[in-house]
Amino acid sequence: MNSRNCPALLIAAPASGQGKTTVTAALARLHAQAGRRVRVFKCGPDFLDPMILARASGQPVYQLDLWMVGEEQSRRLLWEAAGEADLILIEGVMGLFDGAPSAADLARRFGVPVLAVIDGSAMAQTFGALAHGLASFQADLPFAGVLANRVGSARHGEILRDSLPAPLRWYGALPRSSEVELPSRHLGLVQAEELADLDARLDAAAEALAQSADTELPPAVTFAAPQVAPVEPLLAGVRIGVARDAAFAFLYQANLDLLRALGAVLLFFSPLRFTRLPAVDSLYLPGGYPELHLRGLSRNRPMAEAIRAHHAAGKPILAECGGMLYLLDGLTDTAGVREPMLGLLPGEARMRPRLTALALQEVALPEGRLRGHTFHHSELESPLEPLARGECPNYRRTAEAVYRQGRLTASYIHFHMPSDPVAAAALLRP
Repeated sequence: MNSRNCPALLIAAPASGQGKTTVTAALARLHAQAGRRVRVFKCGPDFLDPMILARASGQPVYQLDLWMVGEEQSRRLLWEAAGEADLILIEGVMGLFDGAPSAADLARRFGVPVLAVIDGSAMAQTFGALAHGLASFQADLPFAGVLANRVGSARHGEILRDSLPAPLRWYGALPRSSEVELPSRHLGLVQAEELADLDARLDAAAEALAQSADTELPPAVTFAAPQVAPVEPLLAGVRIGVARDAAFAFLYQANLDLLRALGAVLLFFSPLRFTRLPAVDSLYLPGGYPELHLRGLSRNRPMAEAIRAHHAAGKPILAECGGMLYLLDGLTDTAGVREPMLGLLPGEARMRPRLTALALQEVALPEGRLRGHTFHHSELESPLEPLARGECPNYRRTAEAVYRQGRLTASYIHFHMPSDPVAAAALLRP
């Protein structure tokens, strides 16, 4: 296989909350409206941002991460995208240099120039100093230029533009506007499917960018060909029911792709709306927002009985984070309202107003070693002894439990299944 060339940018910022997703989505919509095929990636573990980015680009969004996804898998994803796209955009994570590995590490590894997004709402000439610092902090970092977010007026944007040192390219500005900003809740952005005016917001953001800067493509980046490992059909013909609705939507596209590559047939269902399961051999209950749908989940007794019968028959269930909360005896929201859940996993969980865990995780299971991440606002108390605990490659404080009851495996960890396809297949194989 040969290397491939494609224009590419990594959109980063000095900190979280600067508007990276809004800007990345605006760029994706702008170029898609120009008739270009845009592929967008998200750096690091995230579910909510990719929903927005997929709507903006019209293409599925995958995660890139040198630890969780791995360098070779990240290389393969970029190489494949370069073969079909006119532009590749990568949204960074946290601040440009934050974390290990950081967005800057990814940019250097694959030679993707960084476009720095800076919230200019309370700045004038200091904008240029901050841009200069981001561009020069690491000498070997490829750097494309700067885009200002949340500017107060056209004149404000001109002041910020004129503050930039000569070598730095100006990529334009987005206004401070309720028509452009994307609303958030406790785990991040509101899910794309819940925003009735999302397309209008994306169109408005794209139009604002078009008015403030040129829409030329950045220079092409050369993406080296990957080493492709064959995937054995370990799940050939296995029918997997995948929960997907407003309560359970935190799904890695790479997981779905892998399960299909392993030979599985995926059947999507809604624990909120369906009264029975499709005819399946295994169940995959991903994370999401069960705490926002407590009454609907607890009142759907036919679905509860169907999942209990599935478990009683000894069929596999894999539950991650919100999916695990759904299996507990009960779940209590931040207002103190408790609703009974399925009662398949002994224990109670309570939502907290603040984040209780955020970390990368790797866990050694009898089936193999899987990597992933944890990110939640709830606390769980269970008398069940964990089967295993995750390990964090960075701060070590977080060690999420993995529970097992028969063929049921549950954890706060969102597993990235391509990190160990054999282990993933074993968890869901009848």
